[in-house]
Amino acid sequence: MIYEIKIYGNESLRTVAEPITEINEEILEILENMVETMHEANGVGLAAPQVGINKRLFVIDVGDGIIRKVINPEILELSDVIESNDEGCLSVPGIYKPVRRSVHVKIKYLNENGKEVIEEADDLLGRAFQHEYDHLEAILFVDKISPVAKRMVSKKLQLLKKESTKI
Repeated sequence: MIYEIKIYGNESLRTVAEPITEINEEILEILENMVETMHEANGVGLAAPQVGINKRLFVIDVGDGIIRKVINPEILELSDVIESNDEGCLSVPGIYKPVRRSVHVKIKYLNENGKEVIEEADDLLGRAFQHEYDHLEAILFVDKISPVAKRMVSKKLQLLKKESTKI
């Protein structure tokens, strides 16, 4: 099932996600639907709050042949080396701006089988882990862009917010 992706301005994007207490059929179905939704939207990652689900889950597919289904992630380490690269987001369509992030991340999570995974990542995967983790903390990439970049997109963000809050 394809979920509706919530757009900038939707309150679900500004609510810190709740931990998963049990990996059951409902959670597994949500993860499958999230993968389907992410692929349909040509995304690299998708977090549960982006589809209005207040749970600490996200999925990532960076094209390396592995679809990661991430439950209750914790960032264990972030490198001190920072890089700025353009980012976009399915919940903030049409905006791509440079975001400063650690080039290396070490993350711990449960996979869909309940197995603990500790993974270290660089490049696109590392950036995707950090971006999706931020969604669980109610942080959007546009919160991390420079003040100048924020001013450049402020009208577009206002329009997105206006659209998303229409009844």
